[in-house]
Amino acid sequence: MVFLEQLPKSHVSEYRCRVNLNLYDSPSCKGLATQAAIGRQLRVLSLTPVDDALEVCLREDNYVAWLPMQDVAALEPAATKYKAIAVSFSEIKDRLPGAIAFAQNAMKQPNYYLWGGTVGPNYDCSGLMQAAFVSVGIWLPRDSYQQQAFTKPIAIEELLPGDLVFFGTAEKVNHVGLYLGEGYYIHSSGQKMGRNGIAIDQLSEQGDEISRSYYQQLLSCGRVVASYEPNC
Repeated sequence: MVFLEQLPKSHVSEYRCRVNLNLYDSPSCKGLATQAAIGRQLRVLSLTPVDDALEVCLREDNYVAWLPMQDVAALEPAATKYKAIAVSFSEIKDRLPGAIAFAQNAMKQPNYYLWGGTVGPNYDCSGLMQAAFVSVGIWLPRDSYQQQAFTKPIAIEELLPGDLVFFGTAEKVNHVGLYLGEGYYIHSSGQKMGRNGIAIDQLSEQGDEISRSYYQQLLSCGRVVASYEPNC
């Protein structure tokens, strides 16, 4: 069976992932952009393959990426179109301990930093944040700079467990961690400048070399006050 032939030709429809899928940043499918866990829904944006890949949009976070044609058979028509569930701020506060526990438990598993990783055991920084929050029913956008824009800005003095801390350059946020309290945060950092996986670091100039390096790049802090609702 050639699954592509069953895709409707008249309109863009919604599909469900039957297995965990890797999605890529270009039609060449060489650079991992994100991962779609079992059960996630997506739209096929074009039925015309480019370099043996289809452009798709993940419904839960509006993330656009490329799916190799060889993985099209892992899709099935979604029973219903995705609809975000509204989560109040008070509900979010109640669920934050669960998000923290997810990240801490992920750290206990053998892992390494994986650019584009969102399903574990190997994550990138924003992938770990997204996975931790979705484990308690809260969706965040995919990338760290998107997560910064989505959260409510707060001062460092206002940080509470479950808030996000953002790092990067004057031009752009490129790293994110989850604040644990007592001046510490958990994050997945790279091999070149970091721990090559999930670890806890100190948010101050008093930590070790890696902690100090990240603290010097601290740009802002944010509080999750809503669950992401897609606009497409």
